[in-house]
Amino acid sequence: MHRRQFLKGLSAAGVLCSLGLAGCALPARRRGYLVGGGRRDGGHRYVVQALNLDGSLRYELPLPARGHGMAAHPTRPLAVCHARRPGGWLALFNHEQGRLLQVREADPQRHYYGHGVFSADGRRLYTTEGVRSTSKGIIGVYALEGERLTKVNEFTGFGLGPHEIRRLPDGNLVVGVGGVHTQGREPLNLNTMQPSLTYLDARNGRILEQRGLADRHLSIRHLAVTADGEVFTGQQYRGNPDDYPPLIVRHRRGRKLIPLGGEPLDWARFNHYIASIAVTDNHIAATSPPGNCYGLWHRHSGELIRIAPLPDASGASAARGQIWLGSGQGGISRLNVQGEETRFYSPWQWDNHWSLIGG
Repeated sequence: MHRRQFLKGLSAAGVLCSLGLAGCALPARRRGYLVGGGRRDGGHRYVVQALNLDGSLRYELPLPARGHGMAAHPTRPLAVCHARRPGGWLALFNHEQGRLLQVREADPQRHYYGHGVFSADGRRLYTTEGVRSTSKGIIGVYALEGERLTKVNEFTGFGLGPHEIRRLPDGNLVVGVGGVHTQGREPLNLNTMQPSLTYLDARNGRILEQRGLADRHLSIRHLAVTADGEVFTGQQYRGNPDDYPPLIVRHRRGRKLIPLGGEPLDWARFNHYIASIAVTDNHIAATSPPGNCYGLWHRHSGELIRIAPLPDASGASAARGQIWLGSGQGGISRLNVQGEETRFYSPWQWDNHWSLIGG
């Protein structure tokens, strides 16, 4: 679908508001809301969904295709939804009103990898991109002027298949570089893949540090960053299907990568894939759609607390000591500061990532 066709269709689309959760009520103490990609009509229609924390649907914003990661502006009510890889677009919208502002198509022979992050001052957006024919990794740099994004620079030279990108407390960037060359979504170089956790200077793309895992079949994909600069990475394992290595590691600049706790049978529950990670002062949580579960670890010791079922477990977001987890089948789990779970159910299918805004 071309941008003009999509925008024309939006002019006739109504915004769905204030539909409460069936049979339950989410806590109403906070004025925040969850924003994430979603699927409607059995997966035949894709939207950005915003859910108020009292359980009502704030809005639905139609998308041209399936969305993936969200990047919220640090000070303005703006966010960007990135298309699922290999994505052909990114969408800038007002996350308070659910109002579309811009759909930018990928450059010729390029695609988006599904993630981006704003600079601390909100003047720049950094996105993970690639060359279609080679999967050469690119960080696209976009200037935000008013309510429009314009590409102004590119960073390269760090590897193939970058996925999630996050901003560090010092303003620099950290990227999960998957190391996989793909055609569409089909991997082509599993015998030679070279994933890495890569730190970049946000001003010029210079590599500040690059770390790899001992098992090169662990493709580094999803990230969480704490206020003091610790990075947690979630992997997809593309090696022997009967092996179950740790799928989450933690890292601080200049130190070794340290895996979180768990026996091989524990990691087998995640079915070789971590979709999203959220971290608080007390806990680390991670979801796995193919594993239909989430895991919870002690933040400081890294010891596994539990693995709990959550069908098609997807988004994970943290704020004020609490963690919110979503499901592609409508489930929503809230973990309090003690890690205790309260589960709710909604009629809305959630996709891999969401952001908790103002919670």
